[in-house]
Amino acid sequence: MPLKTAPATRIIGVVVGACFLAVLLWLIAAFQFFYNPPQATPHRTDAIVVLGGMSKERLPVALELQENLDIPVLVVSTTGLAGNVEGDALCQENAGEGDPDLVCFRPSPLNTRGEAEALRGLIADHGWKSVTVVTSEYHLMRAGTLIGQCTSAEVQMVGSQPDLSAGAWMDRLVVETGGLIDIWMRPECTSH
Repeated sequence: MPLKTAPATRIIGVVVGACFLAVLLWLIAAFQFFYNPPQATPHRTDAIVVLGGMSKERLPVALELQENLDIPVLVVSTTGLAGNVEGDALCQENAGEGDPDLVCFRPSPLNTRGEAEALRGLIADHGWKSVTVVTSEYHLMRAGTLIGQCTSAEVQMVGSQPDLSAGAWMDRLVVETGGLIDIWMRPECTSH
């Protein structure tokens, strides 16, 4: 009997080792893609877009870039959700004023895919050749890929720095990994 348990123990050891290695490689890749993603050096574009959610963190970055780079149009995604209070309030305060320097939109569906679809239309309608998109650093890779699938305009992605706990970061790494796999398997806007 001892001869038969040795191969089983060895197989279990190999499986556990392979799983550990897979998790380690995923953590390294997730760190690079979502915690320390590559970012463009911001330059002037036709419009600057703030994606919905975390507007307390994202909107100030967009407003500062708009001012520093003299970007003529601010585009804000509105959601009506708790994480987007500042962006929604800015759009509500300026509703009906006809300000050509502020464009507000509500994506449908209310997610990054909906935002990419809406931006495709806005870019085409306004004839923008380039846009700067501000979102949280962990969201740059997925949002940039989706928006890039929907437009041939130059898209530069700029990340705001979220203040997250270690547990919240782990949650974001898992969610963004799943989201990135999803958009690679089911691209949005298959034709620009």
